[in-house]
Amino acid sequence: MEKIRVLDKIKEIYEQKQNIIRFLKEMDERKHNTVEDIRISYDFQAGTYTDRYHRRFDFLQKYAAQLAQTIDQLGSFDTILEVGVGEATTLGPLQSHLNHPPKSSFGFDISWSRVKYGRKFLESIGQRAELFVGDLFNIPLKDSSVDIVYTSHSLEPNGGREREALEELYRVANRYLVLLEPAYELADDRARARMVEHGYIRDLHGTARELGYKVIEHRLFGLSANALNPTGLLIIEKNEASGNAGFQCPVTKTELIYKNNAYFSREALIAYPTLDGIPCLLEEHAILATKFLDE
Repeated sequence: MEKIRVLDKIKEIYEQKQNIIRFLKEMDERKHNTVEDIRISYDFQAGTYTDRYHRRFDFLQKYAAQLAQTIDQLGSFDTILEVGVGEATTLGPLQSHLNHPPKSSFGFDISWSRVKYGRKFLESIGQRAELFVGDLFNIPLKDSSVDIVYTSHSLEPNGGREREALEELYRVANRYLVLLEPAYELADDRARARMVEHGYIRDLHGTARELGYKVIEHRLFGLSANALNPTGLLIIEKNEASGNAGFQCPVTKTELIYKNNAYFSREALIAYPTLDGIPCLLEEHAILATKFLDE
């Protein structure tokens, strides 16, 4: 959180079109990206993905249609979650391309500003989803609570934390994980060097195997926004008894109820605010509120 104190400098870096994450890593003399680095960088970039959607409309529609076809082949389902939803420029078109749209759609991102733009984007194309702020390494949802959990290059900047990411996504999934992420193991030498330079994830397939997960498909997706960052498709089957798709406290893992524009844990006596109607469910958003339910 100490980097919040130098946001003026980070804003200057952004306005000069320099790499924010590289600047933040150099501040701490680190090689790997941190969650805070990613959150700050993405928050400053909010709005750019909506602009990109309009500039690359045909490609992104084709991408969403191919993802929808992949998911449709897995059978019918009631709930879907995009991890790292950004500005919902994948989730929104995906819903329109699915043969059997889910009853409930969810998406979260670590950046509040991106979620704000995501909500606005969904409204603009006539789609709906429950969007919230959350951390992919500490998802504020119950175990086995969502039928289809998918990503689209949202695990990408978290190199070195592949195992943690897969374990958390697998915990929340009920039926399938569908991962569209950089395919390091299927890429050429130039693409691999670039992925290493940027701190991207590597060998999700091997990590899934080590964890004992049932991998049913692993290949190149066939569509990539950048030839030096080829998208791989990894599908993991889980098929456990479905749980309820409700929020849980990211600190204590207890159930959250909605009351007075906040989410509250009766057991932990912790509240999480909503900002402009968007649930803020990061661990650092927790507020001790022992008298929250008092009249």
